[in-house]
Amino acid sequence: MGRPSISIIIPTYNSSRSLEECLRSISAQDYPAEKVEIIMVDAGSTDTTLEIASRTGVTKILPNPLKTGEAGKAVGIDAASGEIIALIDSDNVLDGTDWLSKMVLPFDNPDIAWTECYALTYRPEDSALDRYCSLLGMNDPIHLFLGNYDRLSTLTGKWTGLPVAATDRGDYYEVILDKETIPTMGANGCLIRKEAVSSVDYKPYYFDIDVTYQLVCNGYNRIGVVKKGIVHLYCPDLRTFARKQRRRISDFLHYKKRGTRKYPHQRYFWGYVKFVASCILVFPLLVQSLLGYARKNDSAWFIHPVACWLTLIIYSWVTIKSLFKTSELDRSTWSQ
Repeated sequence: MGRPSISIIIPTYNSSRSLEECLRSISAQDYPAEKVEIIMVDAGSTDTTLEIASRTGVTKILPNPLKTGEAGKAVGIDAASGEIIALIDSDNVLDGTDWLSKMVLPFDNPDIAWTECYALTYRPEDSALDRYCSLLGMNDPIHLFLGNYDRLSTLTGKWTGLPVAATDRGDYYEVILDKETIPTMGANGCLIRKEAVSSVDYKPYYFDIDVTYQLVCNGYNRIGVVKKGIVHLYCPDLRTFARKQRRRISDFLHYKKRGTRKYPHQRYFWGYVKFVASCILVFPLLVQSLLGYARKNDSAWFIHPVACWLTLIIYSWVTIKSLFKTSELDRSTWSQ
């Protein structure tokens, strides 16, 4: 399809910590500028987010009254004019000036509905938690035990632990998914044909893994996993990690109870059991840390037991509370 037009959707809310680096990495792309629009959907930032956007090439700034990043994506998609929707978070940095050019290559195959990055880019200068997440290949360590992840893990040597059919096409892997084996895809550098997105229910909240599940069920099951990375400036410290884990599980349980979540998480029951058992025994977590350290010499690996235990405690507590009441986590004082 040549050089398709691209609409980059960036939800923001007090995102000044990382937004400027994100936008600069977009403006540095070798992709034709006239074929790229940047739509920022802001949830009412009170820091310098809007000031950064105004001086860094954002095409449109739209309001996000529902506050969440998922709602912001839905607003941005509705306003997009591009053939391709690029979902890039404000804490993402594109790895290399050819990132967009590489990510659209699989779309030359008309059967490919969306593309994903192969890895989270490791940078020695990033925080220990960000280095840990990029090496692990995921932001939530529980997915290591489920085998359900979608970025290259230094620990396993694989980009997913699920059995998927993949063919090496040089710059990317052509992957065929079925609804029984869908990795946690759809965020942090995911590009999707707008016609495919329009076929699913993504409003008012674009829950990425629910959308990918719907896409596969609708026949859009052929994707390109591109051999490129993306930086994810996820967490500067453990306090932020704990807050984001609380948000993740609180929101999931709240919307699951409302019947708006579609991805079949219950299929991974024994993975959850393995995670809990590993946390209780501790030794398996230490073994994983040592194995990771042996493969990539970085002390960030020893965050792993702490991250797993924090996840277990937070997920357990919020799940118990949800038996009585669920609620979306308050964003009123949120920042990246």
